[in-house]
Amino acid sequence: MSFELTREHEEFRHSVREFAQAEIAPHAALWDKDHHFPIDVVQKMGKLGLFGLTAPEEYGGAGNDGDFTSLCVAIEELGRVDQSMGITLQAAVGLGINPILTYGTQEQKERWLPDLVAGERLAGFGLTEPGAGSDAGATRTKAELVDGGWVVNGSKQFITNSGSEITSVVTVTARTGTRQDGKPEISTIMLPAGTPGFTAEKAYDKLGWHASDTHPLSFEDVRVPADHLLGEQGRGYAQFLATLDDGRVAISALSVGCIQACLDMALQYAGERQTFGGPIGRKQGVAFQIADLEVMLHASRLLTYRAAALKDAGAPYQQFKQAASVAKVHCTEAAVTATRIATQVFGGYGFMEEYPVVRFYRDAKVLEIGEGTSEVQRMLIARGLGLPVE
Repeated sequence: MSFELTREHEEFRHSVREFAQAEIAPHAALWDKDHHFPIDVVQKMGKLGLFGLTAPEEYGGAGNDGDFTSLCVAIEELGRVDQSMGITLQAAVGLGINPILTYGTQEQKERWLPDLVAGERLAGFGLTEPGAGSDAGATRTKAELVDGGWVVNGSKQFITNSGSEITSVVTVTARTGTRQDGKPEISTIMLPAGTPGFTAEKAYDKLGWHASDTHPLSFEDVRVPADHLLGEQGRGYAQFLATLDDGRVAISALSVGCIQACLDMALQYAGERQTFGGPIGRKQGVAFQIADLEVMLHASRLLTYRAAALKDAGAPYQQFKQAASVAKVHCTEAAVTATRIATQVFGGYGFMEEYPVVRFYRDAKVLEIGEGTSEVQRMLIARGLGLPVE
């Protein structure tokens, strides 16, 4: 079985690569230094159609039956130049648009999707809390029906695309009652930005992804109409878990972009850097490390696009879920290793901020954490094999 991309996908890859080289590469280092979120470039990404790759034509999307593979290609190519812009697209589509597209009513889709698909606005995905990350069922944020509307109180943390000037809505998980088994009933509520009581706190000072928009959120008696419930009441937890499965493959694609960047940088440097009368690339100690990068790249790319192909083919959910976790744990850990290898190839220069390899080194670590940690992925893989892992 082959997972080679189609000619159309390769042509699309080329167009995204040209955009990334022209609009992102020249500025990525300065954005990183200044912690600047480039809204103008995000909106140019919208004009290129990147936010509409999985959306129907009626909302301004590509109308290609939800081509998840194309989204992965775009994320990989953006991530090859700048991980911050790669995660911006990944979160905007996978965590912002797709839940509305999958679970929203027709009215919700018509209200929110056109601007999101056009890249004029962004949506966030509010799951994580101070005490509820991997244990998403421990959600403390509450939403109560009062006088025909939802009143939301609580907080979220580490939320991407949640506090920018163009953020329009954040979908959050909240307790809306208690189930018959005594466990909390979790639902998802759409909270428009600017609603009284909804505060995007000061942006985080992060280790990496400096040019992405990430905030803690607080909700104090945030009131929204009853029709801001997304999907079925009490199914919010299941909806978000399914959303995360897609996100894990997209993060794998971002990791592939990171590994490709490491290979490109290390290969170029190894050919240029002269020691003892020749390029360092002729030394086995360096050449073998770069060869390892090539192996990591091929394995990671194949795992990512296999999972994407399963998604596009409508494979059984459990098969796709397992493939998503396998790709996520392998690709993200490979990306972290790749940045370490590339930094080592650069030697002392690899410790200097003027070299892009430093930025990729800082950006990579969070890949093993977001969308479910490596530990969570191993637990899910083990369960998929039939092991009763707790």
